[in-house]
Amino acid sequence: MNILRFKTNINCGNCLRAVTPFLNSEPEIEKWQVDLEHPERILTVEGEVDASLVTDLLKEAGYKGEALP
Repeated sequence: MNILRFKTNINCGNCLRAVTPFLNSEPEIEKWQVDLEHPERILTVEGEVDASLVTDLLKEAGYKGEALP
């Protein structure tokens, strides 16, 4: 299982509600969460998924994500 982290522009509960259907619809994503307290709004994704898929899903939802090393 991969654990990926992304710097995002998801900054509130409404943003979370907007991305939820996109991230939840991907069967390869087992679990995800956004740290709204962190200044870079870190999204952590667990599952058999690659970073480009997650950034594409975020873009589709209208948000940005930058994979962190």
